[in-house]
Amino acid sequence: MAHTSDMLTIIIRSIIIYIVVLFLFRIMGKRQLGQMQPFELVLTLIIADLATIPMAEIGVPVLHGIIPLFTLVVLHFVLTFLCRVSTKFSMLVSGKPVIVINPKGIDYKALKKLNISIEDVFEAMRGLGYFSLDQVEYAIMETNGKLSILAKSNVSPVTNENLKIDVAPAVIPISIVSEGKVMKANLQEAQVSEDFILDFLHKKIGVKTKIKDVLVMTIDKNGLVYLQMMKGESQTFENVREVA
Repeated sequence: MAHTSDMLTIIIRSIIIYIVVLFLFRIMGKRQLGQMQPFELVLTLIIADLATIPMAEIGVPVLHGIIPLFTLVVLHFVLTFLCRVSTKFSMLVSGKPVIVINPKGIDYKALKKLNISIEDVFEAMRGLGYFSLDQVEYAIMETNGKLSILAKSNVSPVTNENLKIDVAPAVIPISIVSEGKVMKANLQEAQVSEDFILDFLHKKIGVKTKIKDVLVMTIDKNGLVYLQMMKGESQTFENVREVA
C-alpha cells in the first residue's frame, strides 16, 4: 500500500509541476528555442532542471519546488525589462549582432571572436536558401545565434521561368579549402586534387602562395571558384578547370 501511495503522490506532483511550468512558459512569451537570448536560454534550462526535483523527491515539499520557479520567472521579467530600457545592459547580457560577411568577403576576425567556423556559416546560409557566397552582400550573426542575410542586388526574386529565360541547372559550390586546411573529403566530389589547388593559387595569386594562406575556397561543377585569402578581399574566377 505504501508503494502505491508513493506512486500516486509522484503522479499528482508531476501533474502539478507540469501545469505550473506550462503556465510559466506561457507568461514568459512564445519565443521558440532558437530565438531565445542567452539569458532566456539559461533560465529555461534551470527551470527544466528544478522542475524535476519535486516530481521525484517525495521528501521535498511541492511548494519548495514551485517558489524557485516563480523566482526565476520574476528574474526573467526583470532582465527583459532592463534589456528593453537600456541598450548597454542588453549588450552586456545578450551581446550584439556581428557582421560576418561584408562586400569584401568573410570577416575571419569576427568568426574567431564568435568561435564559429566557416563551415558553420555555410550551413546557416544553406538553411536560408543561399548556396554561394557570391549571392551574399552582408551576413549578420544575431544575438540569438541566427544568421540574417542581405542578398546582393543582382539576386532577383523574379524566376527565370516567369521571364522565359533558359539558364543552366543550378549547382552547389563545394568547399575545398577552409581556414587554411584542405577539405580532403570534398576533393573527390569536386573532381579536383590538392595539386590543382596549389597550381591554381600559384597562377592566380602568386608562386609563393600556400594553402594555409587561404581563408576559404569553393568550386562548383561549372568551374566557378570563390576565393578569399586570410588577408584580402574575396575574388571569383570562371572556367578554372582549364588551369589543370
